[in-house]
Amino acid sequence: MSSKVTIDASATSKPKPSTAAPIEPLRNDVARLYTYMHPAVVLSMYAYRFNAIVADPVPALLSILAPLAVLQIAYVAVCLPPTGETPKVKKSKPGEKRRHTPGKLESGVNGTIVVRAHNLPIQQSKLMCPQPAFLSLLLTALAATPLLTATLILFGAPVTTHHLHTLLCGAHIALLSTLPLVYVYGVNGETWRQIVALLLPIDEVYGGLIGTVLGAWLGAVPIPLDW
Repeated sequence: MSSKVTIDASATSKPKPSTAAPIEPLRNDVARLYTYMHPAVVLSMYAYRFNAIVADPVPALLSILAPLAVLQIAYVAVCLPPTGETPKVKKSKPGEKRRHTPGKLESGVNGTIVVRAHNLPIQQSKLMCPQPAFLSLLLTALAATPLLTATLILFGAPVTTHHLHTLLCGAHIALLSTLPLVYVYGVNGETWRQIVALLLPIDEVYGGLIGTVLGAWLGAVPIPLDW
């Protein structure tokens, strides 16, 4: 007597990693206001120092590196949720009444209730505890800046000369593009693979990375025409 055994391929295959959800800025008045102010302040700083950057790039870029770092720390600490901050999820039992909570209740999957709070102390305490922002700055300086500097060299920056020029350019690109991503995503390897592969949805944070890198590349393309 023989029996036939069938194996479901879906049961043995590994589940595909899910794409990270879009990042939404915090929903308080200060965050909304500074979200619109921050790009204008950063752009004004570069515009004010534009002539100095063209005349002598190294001291000019070095002089605005610290103010740029302060502005970026203020932006992520005030406007963005830190790594690991997710909405609280509560299982609803059959026949259980929903208790009033100081926020907005949204229905989720599998009978879950997602609580999204409005202006609770969680968002306000981030202004007094900027440690995640400073940690993101440290990771950006130690990891992203050397990597972007090496990338600039691979894309045509001089190898034997202009080392400070290339390093400062990499540092500015890292502060503008990578620091917010490190702040919201941490060092999760799968998420960073999705970032490099351009698989994440374009939100305010990821769009900042794409805009910074694309702007730097477009700004460098016409340089050979000046020869």
